[in-house]
Order: sequence, then structure tokens, then C-alpha cells
Amino acid sequence: MTSPAIMSRRGLILGTAGAGLIGLGGCATRPLAAPGPGPAPVPFAERRPPILPVHAQMNRVFDITVCLRPFRAQGPRLDAEPVGDALVVHNYGHGGSGWSLSWGSSTIAVRKAMANTPTEIAVVGCGALGLTSAILAQEAGAKVTIYARDLLADARSSRATGSWTPDSRIALTEAAGPKFGELWEEMARTSFKRYRRYLGLPGNPVEWTDRYALSDPPPAQAAPAAAQAPTAPAHDFADYGDRIRDLTPPWELLPAGATPFPTARVRRTSSMQFNIADYGHTLMADFLGGGGRIERREFHSLGELATLKQKVVINCPGYGARALCRDETVTPVRGQITWLIPQPEVDYGVFYKGVGMLSRRDGIVVQALWGGDEFGYGDDHEAPDRAEAEQAVGRLAELYGRMTRSAA
Repeated sequence: MTSPAIMSRRGLILGTAGAGLIGLGGCATRPLAAPGPGPAPVPFAERRPPILPVHAQMNRVFDITVCLRPFRAQGPRLDAEPVGDALVVHNYGHGGSGWSLSWGSSTIAVRKAMANTPTEIAVVGCGALGLTSAILAQEAGAKVTIYARDLLADARSSRATGSWTPDSRIALTEAAGPKFGELWEEMARTSFKRYRRYLGLPGNPVEWTDRYALSDPPPAQAAPAAAQAPTAPAHDFADYGDRIRDLTPPWELLPAGATPFPTARVRRTSSMQFNIADYGHTLMADFLGGGGRIERREFHSLGELATLKQKVVINCPGYGARALCRDETVTPVRGQITWLIPQPEVDYGVFYKGVGMLSRRDGIVVQALWGGDEFGYGDDHEAPDRAEAEQAVGRLAELYGRMTRSAA
């Protein structure tokens, strides 16, 4: 698509050339016609680097992964309990907000673990919560050993989308109660501040990118639905975004022509994202560089934690807590990612017709989101669903096919 700025520049060059030709007596037999009205200029503040298309094709899919998010209606479990002669501090049950809230949640867990200033601490789990708990415990002065069956690359945390989503299925409004909002805000602000340390590092473990929400036609012109009452959501997931509006820019409706997207309505915001391959490598390097140890070990019951030599344990098993702690309050929320080959020239995310796309350094993440927060709730199947992947990639292919045709 030719931008308005380029169109104006071409018109200026053509007009100047035409004036020169007229002055060459005999070379131009009639004056050039006056140019017609051009497209309305896009305000300077709305311009961005070129938005290039994603190659949404199944033959570019190199993996399909599934993650089970550990949701608790009451919110994350952050209490401490004695298990044998050990003190176990729990840190699990963050729904779709594990990476986003990890530093804030782990700060609370480490504060409880260090109450009696132990010299050694054990951390169970090597995912987002386990690694951040371990690093913070090191910073508090403890010698730390992580015990885990899987390292980060094989843990469920590695299959997350990588977006800053601090209240994504974090709790149910009524079950969490009115006081949880304050605790959530503390975790979100602590995490956000800590993530600033990782901006600008080699590999871009954490970075800011734009997100676009596309809809067509506009809601005001949408055809009326059939005479049928809308189905109410089955669960009232808590929404605490208003508490941290000062941290991230709001969604804004863009003027027509501000992007090459072919939809009638385009909204944009900017958000942090975690390039988990780089970010996870950075966390592992920080932990090991700080003298941390990792021991491969699998636990089958909470009582086994009392057999560790460390008598203070931070328990971060993620969805594994359902079996390890016999905690049936942990509900699986299935999320599948279809991975497209990376495109370095694509540096944004899109929400379109129930599909989310986020370009990361390690691949282009495509995820089905139809049904909103209810999608995948209570589903514990971890086998990839290729039909779901084909449908999600197909919707993106339709979007970019329209975008390409409109630019031709």
C-alpha cells in the first residue's frame, strides 16, 4: 500500500516535472490536468513503521504445543503450612497470569519463607514462579536449590503465549473476595517494575510491541443478531485492569488509513511481551550465576518435601499442584499454540475473529481464543489438536489475503 506521504511526494515531483516540460516550447502541447483530491493525511502521531503481513500457511507450522494453566477461583495460593519438620510456602494457581505476576507473587512467597532467615531454601519447580522465587531468595541471602522433574524448556511455563496479561483468568470475582484486588495490584506493580530491568538486554528477553484489535464491520453498523438472548458467561472472571491503568497505554481507535489492515475498525495499544526462549535463558543464567543448584527430582506427595535437607521450601509446581498437593481447587485451562516460522520483520500482535497472533523472536504464536475466557476451561487434554490449528491459521490467512489484495 502506498502511504499518503509517498503519494504527496510523488504528486509534488510530477507537478514540478510537468512545469519544466511546459517551459520547453513544443515538447508539451497541452497543460497537465489538475490532480484530484488525495486521501486524507494520517496524523503524524498515528504513523508507525511498516506493518508487514504474516505468512499464515500450515506448511510454515513447525510445532503445536499445549499448556494447562493452573486456575484457582480464589486466586493464587500463597499461604504457608508445616509439612513434617519443614515449612512449605505455596506459590501456584495463577491461571493465565503466571509470567506476568511472577515477580510480585514470588516476592510475597520469599518474604514468608525468609521470615526466620534460613540459610538454605529449596524451591520446587523450574517454571516462571520457581525461577523468580529462587532468584529472589538468593537476593535475600539464602543458598537455593531448585528441585524439578523438568527444566524450563520442558515445563508448561515454556508453552505460554508470552504476553503481559496480569489478570488473565486470575480468579473469580466472588470467590476471590474484595480484598484480593489489593493483593493483585501489589503483585502486578511489583512485577511490572522488575520487568523494566530486562528491557533493552541482548536478545530482547522483554520488549514493548504494538497490538491491534481488528473488527469488521464496526459494532454500530453490525447486523442485528437473531432473536435470541445472548448466552451469559459461565464464570465471572475477575477484572482488575482499572487498578493499573497508569502502567500501560489504553486501547485507541485509529483513523481510517492509519494501517494497511483491511478491516473497518482498528484499535491499537502497546504492551510488554516476554520472548520466553531468551527470557528463560536469562533467568537460568542469573540463577546459576548466583550460585544456585538444580537437582532433577520428581515428587509424588506433599509429604515428600519434608525429606529434603532444606527445611524451608517454596512450592511452585504450577498445574502439577493438583496431583502433588491433592488440590482439587486447581482447574485446568487448556491453551494451544500453533508455531509459525519466525519473521523478524513482523513486530506486532493481532486479535482478529477469535484468533490471537503474537510475533516473538522464537516464532509466531497463533492461538484460538474463540469463546473468550471460557475457551479451554476445565479441559485437561494436552494432546495437540491439528484441526484447531488449521482453523486458527486459516483465519489469519483470510485476514492477510484481504490485506494483500487491498494493497495491490
